[in-house]
Amino acid sequence: MKTTLLTLIAAAALTVSAHAEKTLINQDHTGLALQGYDPVAYFTDGKPVKGDKQFTASYRGATYRFASAEHKALFEQNPAKYEPQFGGFCGYAASINKVSPISPLFWQVLDGRLVLQHNRKALTLWNKDVPGNLKKADANWPGLVEKNGK
Repeated sequence: MKTTLLTLIAAAALTVSAHAEKTLINQDHTGLALQGYDPVAYFTDGKPVKGDKQFTASYRGATYRFASAEHKALFEQNPAKYEPQFGGFCGYAASINKVSPISPLFWQVLDGRLVLQHNRKALTLWNKDVPGNLKKADANWPGLVEKNGK
């Protein structure tokens, strides 16, 4: 009886653990995130900058490229600080409980968080109520990961 109960508890723990680690990251068929743009550049350069193939790092199953070794080092020191919010999907789409790709050219850093948008229209709609849309996107994101993630 004890062995069976312990086996059931261990199986339940593994299920919860696997469930908690489900992710949803916007990446191409090779695993490249952010369409090859450098996530650190949005913070340090204040603009989107294409990354270079020679400077790459992996985080949460996605590959990121960087414009320089310095940017790569910054990312590796604190990847959670630089990774795009909402798995690199459109922030406005997340606010209306959808998943949509992004253009790396429509972006904002909000309270230290990189938020990307699908296009100019999405950015305009997002900017009509940034705090409200961010709150809705944050609330919707776990459900979107559960529904669409792996």
